[in-house]
Amino acid sequence: MNFYVTEKVFEKMPDVVFGLVSVKGVDNSKDYGFIHQLLDESIASCENYFEGKVVKQEKELQPYRNAFQTLGINPNKFMSSIEALLTRIAKKKGMPHINPVVDLGNAISLKYYLPVGAHDLNTMEGEFCVRTATAEDTFLPFGAEEREAVDVDEVVYATGTKVRPRRWIWRQSEEGKIDAATNELLFILDGFTDNIDAVISARDELNSILSEKMGCATKVGLIDKNNMVFDMDIL
Repeated sequence: MNFYVTEKVFEKMPDVVFGLVSVKGVDNSKDYGFIHQLLDESIASCENYFEGKVVKQEKELQPYRNAFQTLGINPNKFMSSIEALLTRIAKKKGMPHINPVVDLGNAISLKYYLPVGAHDLNTMEGEFCVRTATAEDTFLPFGAEEREAVDVDEVVYATGTKVRPRRWIWRQSEEGKIDAATNELLFILDGFTDNIDAVISARDELNSILSEKMGCATKVGLIDKNNMVFDMDIL
């Protein structure tokens, strides 16, 4: 099964990159103490780093805010997932331990100031990609029961005609959320050529933890405008 990004997305954001870790055989019902520790350390580090600062004004957030503006998205009304996460931590609201996969993604996201999404591959219906939305696409907001329409030409993560998440990296769908039964997934780290070193470092640390400490089968990749497809299958 492939994950891909369409050419039209790169026409809108030529410098966007996607770090990828495909994962098979994770036990997401198990308790991993080292993940709790890593998340707590990342939270403490972020609280210290953003002490007395306005998160949206910091250099790490500018590529995402600029990209949202380029896409016609008001970054003040629709904060990117990484800005929302860092803002929460900067206000010292903390982060609950949810489950190993989600906690690990949040820990790496906070450590490297990058959006990190986890997508359950067993809940996919149709191709999984980043593309521009059509009139047939719909979105089920997190915690909601009714689907909503999506703006045509909006950049979205989608499988079939189901969007997750909307506005590129704004808000996750109720569909495909990670739970205790998740055992096969794709981690996606969104970045740009300007912070590609952070994307690769975060991807490689994530892969190392999953393969060496959690005993998962993994496969890494990187999508950019010169390489728009990633084969997620792990032999």
